[in-house]
Amino acid sequence: MEIYIKNQDQYVAAEGGMSPLSLIKSGEVKLPFRPICCRVNNKTEDLRFPIYSPKQIEYLTEFSESGRRVYIRALCFMLYKAVSEIFPGSQLRIEHSIFRGYFCRIFTVGSDKPCSLPPEQINALQSRMKELADADLPFERHERLTSDILPQLREQNLFSKVLLFETTGQLYTTYYTLDGLADSYYGALPPSTGYAPVFALHPYADGFILMGRDPKDPGKDMEPENQKKMFKALTDYMHFNEVIKVRNVGELNMSVRERKVKDLINVAEAMHERQIGHIADEIVARGAKIVLLAGPSSSGKTTTCKRLAVQLMTSLVTPKMISLDDYFVNREQTPLDETGDYDYESLYALDLERLNSDLSRLLAGETVNLPTYSFEFGCRIEKEKPLKMEPSDVLIIEGIHGLNPELISSVGASSIYKVYVSALTTLTIDDHNWISTTDNRLLRRIVRDYRYRHTSALDTIRRWPSVRRGEEKWIFPFQENADATFNSSLIFELGVMKEYAEPVLRQVPHNVEQYETAYRLLKFLEYFDPIPVDQIPPTSLLREFLGGSSFHY
Repeated sequence: MEIYIKNQDQYVAAEGGMSPLSLIKSGEVKLPFRPICCRVNNKTEDLRFPIYSPKQIEYLTEFSESGRRVYIRALCFMLYKAVSEIFPGSQLRIEHSIFRGYFCRIFTVGSDKPCSLPPEQINALQSRMKELADADLPFERHERLTSDILPQLREQNLFSKVLLFETTGQLYTTYYTLDGLADSYYGALPPSTGYAPVFALHPYADGFILMGRDPKDPGKDMEPENQKKMFKALTDYMHFNEVIKVRNVGELNMSVRERKVKDLINVAEAMHERQIGHIADEIVARGAKIVLLAGPSSSGKTTTCKRLAVQLMTSLVTPKMISLDDYFVNREQTPLDETGDYDYESLYALDLERLNSDLSRLLAGETVNLPTYSFEFGCRIEKEKPLKMEPSDVLIIEGIHGLNPELISSVGASSIYKVYVSALTTLTIDDHNWISTTDNRLLRRIVRDYRYRHTSALDTIRRWPSVRRGEEKWIFPFQENADATFNSSLIFELGVMKEYAEPVLRQVPHNVEQYETAYRLLKFLEYFDPIPVDQIPPTSLLREFLGGSSFHY
């Protein structure tokens, strides 16, 4: 049979059962780099994936989006191996992404209190991981009946994985072994430990941060960023998960099957309301006159803004809204990005001079005629839109640049309160597989764009890398400037999103590279039991994406 190698734009001969790795070793494929994984018919697979029919193969480096995930999974397995040797009988939990790395804690089996590790023990874990990398041990891939591997997972104290597999009901399971130790991951691993030689462990709080390789300097590990406020927001929700006893997908599925999900929804929604109420109380106590509310795409900024307005009114404060979108410069004045396209996510796509002038005049008690921007014509249209602030008024300004100090530099800091909104997902797949906050937001956006903007999942996925670049440049560097961080994630939401997202994702054709993301998200959603949407209240933030909200958008 013949295999099409996309990297070389040519067909090569292959025998049934050969793998992408064996094609390299045979000399049929010659690459200027060492791949860490590959796309087989636009699905990410490991390099030992057996081939029995004609395929298209594209080899990927560790610096590709898929390759980066494979690299991190290798580090996670190496860390688990080191923990199992140095702390036998313990449980490793890789809980969430933070500080550009991954926060990890170690627990004694049966205890919910993490072990306190002195720096020398964390150094010992790192040293053992380096030994494993130097030994270049194979990650051996297996596919067996799920019932056959459950006893070994129980013996290794991987109870969250056992519950996941029991609730998903999969007949066969793909898993890996490293020197006899078994584990499963949401995706492929590289051929061996030698593919992940650069990393570091940094002590933090009651655990440590696993850092991978710096893509800008491949010889060095990533340095942790300052994200203390984000960490606190995540920690608060992790504690919430522990209290309600739903930390992972298996436990969420059990709540659905035991008909406890309605209570779970009510508690999670009440947690949101309590958080927003606390933010409103702080705004009133400070006497702030301007609230800047920012966050990345599909974080739920609009609903948060509306619910915050309701809470402020209960404190006898009148909220008034200003949209940053109305301060866009005319289209021909918009800055260009690196591809030569208009960069609407740039701070300088806004008329900062007009914005600062209007806010200063409003705070001085003047009446200001606010601008109106026409996206149809790409320019500002002057209409009668007067606004005057009364003593009990507070301005709420929603937009991605709300935390950027350049946005309203002419207004005194004492008049401003900043809120950062993000869907900081704290539910995990199991103890060694976290749920990406980015994937959660992407699923929200895919559903919303399809339902309300007539945009296909293909187009949303195609646009997503550009959105992410804008967030990395214009949002994430300023998130620690916030006075309050609101976690907009809901522990049950992916079970509800499942029935909305799956049909849309299945429309992505197989012959485009975006199918890789669609397929990965579909496989991810298979873990969840569906949760009926009719149990979601009309004030829920999730309604912003699904419809049926009591708020007007």
